[in-house]
Amino acid sequence: MKIGIVIPAHNEEEYLNACLQAVQNAIMQLNHVVIDVVVVLDNCSDQSLSIVKDNHMNWLVCNYGCVGQARDLGIRHLIAQGATWIACTDADSCVDLDWLKCQMYHLPTDAICGTVSLDNMNHLSVSTQRRYSEHYQDRMGHQHIHGANLSFSAQVYTEVGGFEPISCHEDVSFIQKLILKKYTIVWSNLVRVTTSSRLTARAPQGLSHFLIQLEKLTDSI
Repeated sequence: MKIGIVIPAHNEEEYLNACLQAVQNAIMQLNHVVIDVVVVLDNCSDQSLSIVKDNHMNWLVCNYGCVGQARDLGIRHLIAQGATWIACTDADSCVDLDWLKCQMYHLPTDAICGTVSLDNMNHLSVSTQRRYSEHYQDRMGHQHIHGANLSFSAQVYTEVGGFEPISCHEDVSFIQKLILKKYTIVWSNLVRVTTSSRLTARAPQGLSHFLIQLEKLTDSI
């Protein structure tokens, strides 16, 4: 087995170093497994590249302005390098120490949808915090899909055509294709990632957008 880890980034200098350190710590928990990491720098104009270099990680540069295309670029690059299992996270997220070990625990399977925890909810209203907690299923068998915590077989990725070139919900679209073709998916809360609760969205309909909508519900009451 060879694992490939893909991290798309668009101007993430505030979070990227912590992300890469967490990934490196998770890699160190696995022995005798070859692991390649690639950061896909999509239309970056900040210090993201310098941070990647400082962490001695590999990178690709593109100007898609599209997370679906950026993920796909990194994944296909790693598959061409021989990766048989792909693990995705995001540049504003920190994987748990046993992130990779727990993925290995669930094998064999075609894909794993992990959970995310918010890094800080103090800037959110009490009502938003409550609504989010009521909405989120932090349990085995949950039905959440996060590009920040998604892993799958390279063979399956190729067979279904990979991520769509869309700016948001490329992760949902991908998993829906797997469900339609009856691939095996593990919905795990053992595979965990902590992600930013910022309200400045990178993806137009992503987690930040969801939190903003919850805040608007609070304002309307």
